Amino acid sequence: MDDQHLVRALQEKDENAFRELVFTYQEMIVSTCLGFLKNQQEAEDVAQEVFIQVFRNIDSFRGDARLSTWLYRIAVNRSLNVVRSKKSRLLMSLDEVFEYKKNSSLELPLENLENKERSEILNTAVQKLPDNQRTAFVLSKHEGLANKKIAEIMGISLSATEALQNRAKKNLQKYLVDYYRNNL
Repeated sequence: MDDQHLVRALQEKDENAFRELVFTYQEMIVSTCLGFLKNQQEAEDVAQEVFIQVFRNIDSFRGDARLSTWLYRIAVNRSLNVVRSKKSRLLMSLDEVFEYKKNSSLELPLENLENKERSEILNTAVQKLPDNQRTAFVLSKHEGLANKKIAEIMGISLSATEALQNRAKKNLQKYLVDYYRNNL
């Protein structure tokens, strides 16, 4: 079923269409949430909330963008709300993201400890980014999305997406340089 038919069936509250929506987009939504949240279970819970919100609010989908883009936006916003409300270290660090994607943990215990410490430092730095920079950065580095897709998801221009990512990198670099200068 293509997105147009899926949306129509969802608007008619067709449960089979809802099952297909979840089947088609679940991995993408959980992965997106996991890019912002550190906990797999929490990412799955937020993904479930995303699908419930979509089912309840499908009538508000205007079709200006693709369904996947609308789902990304909802997932990003829900994830950011969780991060804001907890005010704790919920962002997955880039080290952990890449390790999760590779799914390999064949390191020595000392290396694990060092990597964990570096991950925590990086995690803290990523948390300090403004929401828009964090969103662009995580969608790029975790999801591997092209800047054009990120711009579409965030509802901004391509050049604004690139600028946000560049500012995020500069802010991360500044934070990390300051951190290591003051703590070594």
